[in-house]
Amino acid sequence: MSVVTPAADVSVCAPLPVLGRDVTVPLVTGGEVTYAALDYAASAPALQRVWDDVAAYAPYYGSVHRGAGYLSQLSTDLFENSRRTVAEFLDCRADDQVVFTRSTTDSLNLLASALPAGCQVFVFETEHHASLLPWREARVTYLDAPDSPRRAVETLERALAGRDPHGPALVCVTGASNVTGELWPVRELAAAAHAHGARIVLDAAQLAPHHPVSVRDLDVDWVAFSGHKLYAPFGSGVLAGRPDWLRAAEPYLAGGGASRKVGRRADGGVDVEWHEGAARHEAGSPNVIGAYAIASACKALTEAGFGTLVAREQYLIRRVREALAGVPEVRFLSLFGEDAPRVGVLSFVVGGWNSSHFAAALSAEYGIGVRDGLFCAHPLVRTLLGAEAQAQGECGAPEAAPGEKSLNAIRVSFGAGTPDEHVDRFVTAVKELVRDGARWTYHTVDGRCVPDTSA
Repeated sequence: MSVVTPAADVSVCAPLPVLGRDVTVPLVTGGEVTYAALDYAASAPALQRVWDDVAAYAPYYGSVHRGAGYLSQLSTDLFENSRRTVAEFLDCRADDQVVFTRSTTDSLNLLASALPAGCQVFVFETEHHASLLPWREARVTYLDAPDSPRRAVETLERALAGRDPHGPALVCVTGASNVTGELWPVRELAAAAHAHGARIVLDAAQLAPHHPVSVRDLDVDWVAFSGHKLYAPFGSGVLAGRPDWLRAAEPYLAGGGASRKVGRRADGGVDVEWHEGAARHEAGSPNVIGAYAIASACKALTEAGFGTLVAREQYLIRRVREALAGVPEVRFLSLFGEDAPRVGVLSFVVGGWNSSHFAAALSAEYGIGVRDGLFCAHPLVRTLLGAEAQAQGECGAPEAAPGEKSLNAIRVSFGAGTPDEHVDRFVTAVKELVRDGARWTYHTVDGRCVPDTSA
């Protein structure tokens, strides 16, 4: 896929204001420090702009599609306008549908429920579980992890060449890895899918917060993403794309809103006429605040300019990688190579350290929030680590000696709201922990490594 050209001068690219930027947290060694949120890949902090927009609307909150009153009409307009804003953000085709869901996981499960009979699904083993697991009821072909974008396209083409050309098929692929941050060749994969009569759905959960996503330009059939990674709270997501499979499928949930007309039959049963549009799969009272929050985030990112946002993010990536290049104990994980284009997601292991122990020390001693583990992408992380097991020992003991295989990893991720100081503190903390070790003792409680406060 194409990469946005960064702006030339990153010195003027200030981080966007986000909630929590001034929150302080206690350190186990004493005192407090401003929290460094470096776990954007899990949930990004809400943009202040989004929070302000939602707060301004909150007093006018009302039922959607179900009321004659002024607030209900206002809320209905807000909800449907949010749908149009998302469609513009994704550069959707004229006949595409935007369905509001709970998350990327929910979106892909919705699409899985709408697959035509006999549909064959092709998915790389490198996918996040949200896009790896929903297809278990279909005929699934799992593709091996590629070592380059070109190999990814070749692998898909070989797999598609052996399928029944007359049956329906779907390819599911991520836009940016939630483990390595690497960009996948979405446009080329879409072309390969369509050349073999298959459709393609893009998991844009990690891509949409960092790069523009154009349904038209990438030529994907559907795109799914989550609000909580796009700087919008309130648990909402999106599935946008072609309407025909969704129109032909039974509603994802049965209930009010999805039904156009319901009546009793003479035999005592119930006849239902379902909606054909997006409402068909939006049964129940919709999450209007969640939808509006996503729309607000879409507007905020568009107005900030992805060229500027990408420039700043690439600057932060370089800052981390260059600062830790001289620390041989730190090994960054990659499928496509260190120079592959990526978003602000970096996973790594530290020789001689249990990853849970290292992450706990970053939090307790430096006020830095990262993630450790397998990142809901177990096959990919195991491939990158060359490790089959996921069990760990006591967190205070080294997980692996230098040169030995690690069993999980550490992920640092950042985005539009990350200030330089958070990245600088992270780099300093990594170097100090590698050089001096942890200053506190830790033990495992309920499977998590935590500071030992019994003393």
